[in-house]
Amino acid sequence: QLKLVNPSQYRFEHLVTQMKWRLQEGRGEAVYQIGVEDNGLLVGLSEEEMRASLKTLRRMAEKVGADITVLREREVDYDSDVPRKITEVLVRKVPDNQQFLDLRVAVLGNVDSGKSTLLGVLTQGELDNGRGRARLNLFRHLHEIQSGRTSSISFEILGFNSKGEVVNYSDSRTAEEICESSSKMITFIDLAGHHKYLKTTIFGLTSYCPDFAMLVVSANTGIAGTTREHLGLAMALKVPFFIVISKVDLCSKATVERTVKQLERILKQPGCNKLPLLVNSDDDAVTAAQQFAQSPNITPIFTLSSVSGENLDLLKVFLNILPPLTNSKEQEELMQQLTEFQVDEIYTVPEVGTVVGGTLSSGICREGENLVVGPTDDGKFLRLKVCSIQRNRSACRVLRAGQAATLALGPFDRSLLRKGMVMVSPEMNPTICSVFEAEIVLLFHATTFRKGFQVTVHVGNVRQTAIVEKIHGKDKLRTGEKAVVCFRFIKHPEYLKIGAKLLFREGVTKGIGHVTDLQAITTKENGLEETLGPGQLSF
Repeated sequence: QLKLVNPSQYRFEHLVTQMKWRLQEGRGEAVYQIGVEDNGLLVGLSEEEMRASLKTLRRMAEKVGADITVLREREVDYDSDVPRKITEVLVRKVPDNQQFLDLRVAVLGNVDSGKSTLLGVLTQGELDNGRGRARLNLFRHLHEIQSGRTSSISFEILGFNSKGEVVNYSDSRTAEEICESSSKMITFIDLAGHHKYLKTTIFGLTSYCPDFAMLVVSANTGIAGTTREHLGLAMALKVPFFIVISKVDLCSKATVERTVKQLERILKQPGCNKLPLLVNSDDDAVTAAQQFAQSPNITPIFTLSSVSGENLDLLKVFLNILPPLTNSKEQEELMQQLTEFQVDEIYTVPEVGTVVGGTLSSGICREGENLVVGPTDDGKFLRLKVCSIQRNRSACRVLRAGQAATLALGPFDRSLLRKGMVMVSPEMNPTICSVFEAEIVLLFHATTFRKGFQVTVHVGNVRQTAIVEKIHGKDKLRTGEKAVVCFRFIKHPEYLKIGAKLLFREGVTKGIGHVTDLQAITTKENGLEETLGPGQLSF
C-alpha cells in the first residue's frame, strides 16, 4: 500500500474487506508494506503520513479482530528534503475455526550437533550451561539422559502471541497455558541424529508430515556423519529446510566462516540447486522468512550459540514470520473429503484407556464419531468410537485436515493396533494391498538390486519389510537407475494410496520413488472376500 491517510468511509470498508481476504488467503497472516507503490516503486512516506497510515491500519485490524506488529522500518532516498520511510507490518489474526496457527518443524542434523539443546533453549527460555542442561527436559528415556543422545521422537512447542512475542515455559507453567496465550504455535519434532536410529528419523519425517525442516550443523565439526544423509532425506521428501549452525561460541570466526562456505558449496551443487542466504540481522531474518515461503529454492542459514545466546533472536524473528505452506483453499478441499487419520503412536493411559497419536490427513474428525481402524493382520477393519481429542495437550472438539492430535478410544483393545494403521470413516471402503508397484530411483547400492531382494519400505506412516517380486523391463538395477518395481509386503497387507512418496532402505541400499499401482484386496463386512489379480499370491 502507498498510504492510508484518513480514508473515506467507503474506502475504509473496502480496505477492511481486502484485509479480511488477505488474512484468509494467508491462513491468518498478512504482511503489509506501507510506502510502496503498486508497481513496486519505493516512494516512502514522511513521518506524519506514516503515523496516520499506521493509525488507519490499526483501525482496520481492530475492525477484523487482528493485531499488528511493525517488523521493520527503512529510510529511502527519494528526491525530497524530508526523510521518507517504508514500514513493513505483520497483521495476525487466529482464524475463527481454530485456536492457533500451527506449524510443524522437524529438527535434523548429525549426532552431537546440538539439536536437543537448541530446542531446550528455545522452549524453556533459559540459556544452556555448555554441559547439556537445557536438553534434559526433552529426553524421554533414562538411557538418553545417560548418553545424551536422542533415540526417540519427542515434541516440543514454542508459541508466539499476536504481537510476535515468544511464549514458552519460562513464563507459562504448562503446555495448556502456552496454547491459550499463543496465536501461533510451532511444534518442533526432535529427531535422532545417530546413525543407528536412522529408521526412527525416517519415520519422523515421513509420518508426521512436517511443514519445514531445520538442519542443525555444529560449527566446530562442520558437515560430518549423517548431515548429508539428513539433507538428502529432506530433499527426497521435498520438505523445505533451513540451516542453523550451532556452537559458534566454541570456535573462532574463521572456523564459522569455513563451515558456512562448506555448506554454501554443497547447497549450490547441481543436485541441490539451492540459494543460500546468510542471516546476520533482523532485516535479513524478515526477508528470509518471506522469500523462503515463496520459493523453496532459498535456504536461510543462521549462525547462533545456545550458550551465549548469540543470534538466537534472529531465529525467533524468522520463526514468528514464517507463513504456513498450504493456503486456505487447499485445506478446505482436504476437509471436504472423507475422514482419514494416520496412527503414528499408541499409548495406554490410566483411567482413559487406549490413546492413539497421529495426523489427520483428510476430512474432519469430531468427538464421539464412529470410525473403522485397520488393516489388521488378516486385512479386516474394526469399528471404534472416538471418545475425546487432544491437540498440543489441551482438549479440542473438532480436528481438521492437516492437524496432529491424540484421540482417546476408551476400552478398545490396544493389542489390535499397530503403527501404520489408518482410521477412516466407514463409508470410505478403503483399499488395502499386499502387492504394489512403484516407480523408484536407486540412490545407492553396493552391488546390483534384483528380484528377491528384501528392503524396508517407508510410505507415510507405513513401515514394513517387502520383497522385490519383479523389476519391469530389466533383470537388475544399479546405482542411479530408474525403474518400475513390484513389491510384496512380507507380513500383512497395508493401506496405501497411489502417488504416495516412498523411501526404502536396507543396510547401505537406499532408494526413493512413488507408488504407481496397487493390487487391491477388497474387504467386506461379513467376512473376508478377496479379489486376486493375475499372478498374485493368494492368502
